[in-house]
Amino acid sequence: MNHALTDTADDPVRERPTATGAGIPARERPATTGAATVPDGPVRERPAATGAATAPGIGAVIGWVGGRPISREPLDRRVRELRDSPLSAALPLPGSSEDRQLARWLTQVILTEALCEDEATARGLSPVEVGRLDPLAAVELGSINASAYNGSPWVRALFEHLTATVEVPPEWRSPTTAQEAAPGTAQGVAWHVVRHRVFADRAEAAAATADDLEQLGPVTLGSLPAAIADAIPRRPYGMLVGPVEDALGWHVAVAHPAPTPAPSPGAVSRREAARRRMFARWLDESRAAKVELVPGLEHPGDPRQPDNHHKH
Repeated sequence: MNHALTDTADDPVRERPTATGAGIPARERPATTGAATVPDGPVRERPAATGAATAPGIGAVIGWVGGRPISREPLDRRVRELRDSPLSAALPLPGSSEDRQLARWLTQVILTEALCEDEATARGLSPVEVGRLDPLAAVELGSINASAYNGSPWVRALFEHLTATVEVPPEWRSPTTAQEAAPGTAQGVAWHVVRHRVFADRAEAAAATADDLEQLGPVTLGSLPAAIADAIPRRPYGMLVGPVEDALGWHVAVAHPAPTPAPSPGAVSRREAARRRMFARWLDESRAAKVELVPGLEHPGDPRQPDNHHKH
């Protein structure tokens, strides 16, 4: 949610989101008579020149998520915890440009966690406890998103929910991994575990048992002679098929469905990468629509803030 503030610093502006939570918020300010109408719901005062912002009953805030003010307390607490931890020697000096960037980065993490908690609870999801992201997954998701994922079970719950049906994009697949698109199939063709043999004599073929046949392993029916390939689907799995005659002789076979192949490590990593890409895009869009930052706590990479050092 974006609030355009154009009033002077000594003229407080009170805002609240519209009923839909989208578009320009309803805004009311003192009339020339000095009377003011105070809207229902959360009320925000214009940030002071120092970059601080407050909300009634909360005090200092770091931003607003869907119109809900987020207290500054979690940010101050996380900074204190870092400075009291073994990592303190690696942290920037208090008051430095890098220190302000650290506060901005932590702000994005906290607001992302709040955004996901709101969305997850609105969808009726339960917190998810899973392992931490590996280094490559963290890079794919982005440092802010990865930190929120590792730190909040609500972020993980929303990730699992939103990305449950994500598949590997066609352009990411190679010809050798077409089978990964649908377990048990390759390019839409079913595989079977087949035992088969060709007999020169019909009587011998009719007397054959499954033990008399040769194991072919997992094959597609299209790789078998047409006569027996056409006959196999007409019989239940596990029952002898034939004898069926063609130019080669008398065919007998027995087929079973091929077990669902385990996805290759490459297929797993591609699908997980696709899930992380989808979730990162969803977070970007949702933050743009629902998160308002307090001046001074912009994204660390925002070129408009004076401490920005991101170069692209």
